[in-house]
Amino acid sequence: MADGAAGASARPVPWEFVLPDETATEDLGLFLSEFLLPGDVVALSGGLGGGKTTLARAVIRELAGDAQLEVPSPTFTLIQPYAARDGRPIIHADLYRLRDPDELVELGFDEMAEGAITLVEWPDRMPPRDSPVLTVDLSLRAEFGPEARLARIDGTGGMRARLDRARAVRRLLDRSGWDIAERTLMQGDASSRAYERLTKPDGTSAVLMIAPPRPDGPPVRDGKPYSAIVHLAESVHAFVALDRGLRALGLSAPKIYGEDLAEGLLILEDLGSEPVIEGGAPRPERYAEAVRVLAKLHANPLPSALPVEDGIEHVLPPYDMEALLFEAELMPEWYAPAIRNVRLTAEARAAFVDLWREALQGAIPDRPTWTLRDYHSPNLIWLPERDGLERVGLIDFQDAVMGHPAYDVASLLQDARVDSSAEFELRLLGLYARERRGRDPAFDVGAFATAYALLAAQRATKILGIFARLDRRDGKPGYLAHLPRIEGYLARNLAHPALAGLRAWHADHLPGLVAPAPEP
Repeated sequence: MADGAAGASARPVPWEFVLPDETATEDLGLFLSEFLLPGDVVALSGGLGGGKTTLARAVIRELAGDAQLEVPSPTFTLIQPYAARDGRPIIHADLYRLRDPDELVELGFDEMAEGAITLVEWPDRMPPRDSPVLTVDLSLRAEFGPEARLARIDGTGGMRARLDRARAVRRLLDRSGWDIAERTLMQGDASSRAYERLTKPDGTSAVLMIAPPRPDGPPVRDGKPYSAIVHLAESVHAFVALDRGLRALGLSAPKIYGEDLAEGLLILEDLGSEPVIEGGAPRPERYAEAVRVLAKLHANPLPSALPVEDGIEHVLPPYDMEALLFEAELMPEWYAPAIRNVRLTAEARAAFVDLWREALQGAIPDRPTWTLRDYHSPNLIWLPERDGLERVGLIDFQDAVMGHPAYDVASLLQDARVDSSAEFELRLLGLYARERRGRDPAFDVGAFATAYALLAAQRATKILGIFARLDRRDGKPGYLAHLPRIEGYLARNLAHPALAGLRAWHADHLPGLVAPAPEP
């Protein structure tokens, strides 16, 4: 399947190109199946013999994972159900013999199509749909050959953006030499990014990262969206810049094999999936190496601007007071009412912010460094075939900011998904201090320890709010299982003298989040 000249731009015009034979029509079906989702409708129009059923058959066979699956034309049955390889329903409908759209109600079409990928031949008999619709018109074009067809493709309900992105992916795979690789969806994270593992016939693999530019969300404070306030990356430029910066320091960020910066697409070295944990607990020797990575990173004076490509720089924003306070406020906004059923007064919330503003003065760095921000077990991959610090593979660092070195140490040692005892945490804090002092004799252990307690508490507070929000707003209750662990970390941190004011606030308003006061 080749791009036509009309499809070379992102203009909102239909994509038109010639399919020279039936094999090309089947290839188009394979391509379309790559981005179809439950709830989508594929409206297949064109005259008799135009290839609608051929295209639908190719899509269904690919989704079902069965190249020999019988997919007859549903001319007489009108609606034929199938199942995708992952169990998702697929509906193939032919509405040519439909006399009235009301007959679709009698057939139970809407109920069958709900949550299904639905392919409809003769869609003009179908009422307008609110769901995303991909329109495909096929017409015979004998001037291009006896089997040639002209394909005209467009979409509504967000489908056009997906179509254009899928075309950009295909072009990137082609020019990077990964066009013959099998694509397998990988488990994502709490963000809008998506990942696929690419595997060539010889077993060589890579990772396709799909991270389109982040659209601005609604304003939440002072006319700014949440992402701007807390300094989340707006495009893949941040990942590319940090990736190259980390690799220049001799650290194991993934190599970049191919990129389309405008579309937010990267083909990355596959670092594998061997974790730094086992059975939900840290592997001590692997965590120790991850601590040493941070000590090396923090001992270097690091720039706040990094090159992306010729003429383009990415500037790491400061992890400033506005961002830290806004993140902390997620706890009274989401966690307190949703999890603790506590409705805080305006005065209580104002006191909470004032106490945090005062406490965080003790976490202002003398020399800001790269704060990777998500330096914890899901984003650390063990590479046993490498040596020394290079055994720690680094991913998911695009939201890095210029902040205090203690933040990433706290992120690692108080991992929201991993049980870490106070004794283990203290031992690795001692390792970090020794490593830092070995590289920087002026390193102030006492000031670092205070900043560590402050930022660990801020991070736990933020995560309690984020996980409650993921449950209540985004319908992702799985994150609630981690709340008891994070609550324990917060109680541990609030015992530090620098957090005495906030400890007292919690004792008054959320007493379940503070440990019992020590006996005199």
